Amino acid sequence: MWNDAIDLRDFYHGSLGQAVRRVLRGRIRALWPDTKGLSVLGLGYATPFLGPLRADADRVLAVMPAQQGVVRWPADGPSLTTLADETDLPLADLSIDRALLIHSAECAEQIRPMLREAWRVLAGNGRLLVIVPSRRVLWARFDRTPFGHGRPYSRGQLTRLLRDNLFTPIESHNALFCPPLAWRLLLRAAPAWEAVGQRWFSTFGGLIMIEATKQIYAAPNAIPVRRRARAYQTAVGNPSGVASRQLTAGTRTFPR
Repeated sequence: MWNDAIDLRDFYHGSLGQAVRRVLRGRIRALWPDTKGLSVLGLGYATPFLGPLRADADRVLAVMPAQQGVVRWPADGPSLTTLADETDLPLADLSIDRALLIHSAECAEQIRPMLREAWRVLAGNGRLLVIVPSRRVLWARFDRTPFGHGRPYSRGQLTRLLRDNLFTPIESHNALFCPPLAWRLLLRAAPAWEAVGQRWFSTFGGLIMIEATKQIYAAPNAIPVRRRARAYQTAVGNPSGVASRQLTAGTRTFPR
């Protein structure tokens, strides 16, 4: 079951969500220190983490799944968010250099088609970063945060899932070592929790982060050709910042 975009927005406006955003922004930037001239895609609810990447990236786009809903982002300027079927992205083949999946893999009912679609739009030398709740720790057990919903993963499960869908994992990390509690003193110490956790308790982070590359030798011919409905709607021009879930649909055929 997908988290609603409004609930996700409200979480990241709160004190605990702001602490999560600061921690993950730093971890993502450490993995992708230079996005100059690149095209960056956020699939799921990725907008809290895309802001720093806009400074040097050539293009940044956030695609929010139809069942999740969509909110306008950024607050200033033209909207860069799109509502779409996560298994049929309105993007050209090989058009994305970096893809961030967060608040998506643990909720998707069609996880394999979603990953195959990410494979299709990712460039040959592109990178995919998947962030999911870890099934071993408290964050996955408290439904007061978005990470307590959907299916949590172990590192081995996520690694196998990526390999089965034509990706090669190259680097994995754990993140979010502070407890899922909105206590002011704990939140102030979140950077210290992160530093200590990475050094001494690396397997006890609340989130698993795995970066992967495409298996280029796995040609698209290995994926059956299917005809599917294509549906998406942008949030541009919606003064409320929230797009309707009514979709326009067409059809197309392409290698999957």
